[in-house]
Amino acid sequence: MIGGPLDLRRFPAHLGLGAAALSLPEMAGADWYEACAARTAADGDEGRLVSLHDFDSDWTAWEMHPAGDEVVICISGAITVIQQRAEGAVEAIALKAGEYAINPAGVWHTANVADAASVLFITPGLGTDHRPRSGLQADE
Repeated sequence: MIGGPLDLRRFPAHLGLGAAALSLPEMAGADWYEACAARTAADGDEGRLVSLHDFDSDWTAWEMHPAGDEVVICISGAITVIQQRAEGAVEAIALKAGEYAINPAGVWHTANVADAASVLFITPGLGTDHRPRSGLQADE
């Protein structure tokens, strides 16, 4: 897809090798991520997914990105990013509009949302892993 404007909530972008930017097809369902990974596989660890999401409740899962650091930018509202380091240490980072946090490569993270928030993500999607949130030490 060329041109715009495009709604980042529906049509994420991909940043790839050689400073390339690609508009992606409309986001729809869990299969979308698998198709996106196949479409952008040539960029390997250097590819980044740029997406915007709205939240009105805590996340139900943890995730981890082994291929690189993820930037999490609060656009509106407030969100608390919770990171669990390999040694088990837990850090809660409260963000309000205009603030950001970085989830380092390999660090499990989740988020709490007190009311509502819009959040921009720049994510190294290759190899992303998920696990249920309930029952874990950092389940705050």
